[in-house]
Amino acid sequence: MSSIRPAELDARLESGDEPFIVDIRPRSAYQSNAIEGSHNVPVYQELRQGDDAALYDRLDELPADEDMVVVCKQGMVAKRATSLLADEGYDAATLLGGMSGWTGYQNGSLGYKIRSLLWKLT
Repeated sequence: MSSIRPAELDARLESGDEPFIVDIRPRSAYQSNAIEGSHNVPVYQELRQGDDAALYDRLDELPADEDMVVVCKQGMVAKRATSLLADEGYDAATLLGGMSGWTGYQNGSLGYKIRSLLWKLT
């Protein structure tokens, strides 16, 4: 399964090589803080509870011919969504650390720097 670090996503966004960003968090979380240009498909709770059909029912909202980055709160549920999308033939990657990682990257937080170092070691 594919993943992308916040810094890599940021570089792609700045270069114009923008993937289709799917934020699966609940609408209220998305409305309070989201990656600019992302699209909300709020299936987080359902996927956490094992209801894969919630995502399958919304595939018509996703472009089949674009790279996709899946975002959730911390990346765990997005991994599930990424796997399901890959099984359906989508070119999808999980944003490592989710919105927590993205926000930490944007703010240059110590937590993000430590997490980023750990990603480089693995």
